[in-house]
Amino acid sequence: MNTLRKLDLDPENGNAVPEGTRCVIDGQERVFYDGYWIKTYPVPADTLIAKKRLIEALTRRLFNHTEHGLNIPGTRLGEARQAYLAETDPARRRVKGAMLAGALFNRATDIFTKLVELQYEGVEIGSDDALMNECGQCLMEAMELGRRVLHRSGEEGIDELWGEPFRAFSIPVEDFYESRYIKIGQTMRDIDRIADAMVKSFGRIPVFQGVEGPVRDFAEAAKIKAETLRTDPDIFDVWALFVTAGERLANFVPRPPSGTQKKSQKARAHSISAGLQLIHNGRDLVFYIARARTPMTRSTREYIERCEIYAATGKVPLMPIPLPA
Repeated sequence: MNTLRKLDLDPENGNAVPEGTRCVIDGQERVFYDGYWIKTYPVPADTLIAKKRLIEALTRRLFNHTEHGLNIPGTRLGEARQAYLAETDPARRRVKGAMLAGALFNRATDIFTKLVELQYEGVEIGSDDALMNECGQCLMEAMELGRRVLHRSGEEGIDELWGEPFRAFSIPVEDFYESRYIKIGQTMRDIDRIADAMVKSFGRIPVFQGVEGPVRDFAEAAKIKAETLRTDPDIFDVWALFVTAGERLANFVPRPPSGTQKKSQKARAHSISAGLQLIHNGRDLVFYIARARTPMTRSTREYIERCEIYAATGKVPLMPIPLPA
């Protein structure tokens, strides 16, 4: 169950590994991307029903990670569009645009469901079918509207979540699976970047000595979670490992400074409460990234910068308020 991390060499012969290389390791097939051997899963047949199930799963995943209130039924698409077009306040228009995007996604799923039912009845459905075209148009419009929608945490938006259903619709299922492995490799990379920043920054501060172990354990658990599908039999152990590792990190207790440390820190005392809050912020960000299985590039960059500022000054700058484009 352990993820093989940062292995740039083939485990069998030591040669450099090209991106996309597959290898059976401890009885499990894995694919190499971004320095990680990532767990693979069987690819379903490239049929309408397979694409329907995939788009349904991606749509549920989208609503699970974005702002509340966006899961508007496809039957209300006309109402959602009218409300969006009539709104003049920029902030409310953004939200109504997000609701319209949700209705568009659900309409696309509704169409696919009917197409699959027709296929079961023996009706041939071509790629140029009018309903297929309408489905693609719904997904494309939703993707454009979704660029301004935030992650449920209030952090940056994740454009990738909005683009995935359209990509699943427009490319072979096998290619879609491969693109997900690439994203998972990037996700693991950013989880390690966050963990490295935490260890580097807090490692300089005596009262936070000992935090490296919980940080590394949580990062490893997060990477295993990122590569594991919810349908995997291992998910029970994986999720429990991930949650408990996060709890141990959140419950980390700083060491009281000694008399010598107190004297040396008079010129620049680190706020312990601010440091603990920063650790909790890092834990939360890794949670978001691992569950979405997609990088949050801006949030990762800003968190690393905040860690560096805290290590240098003893203070944590306020997080900027996300402003949708």
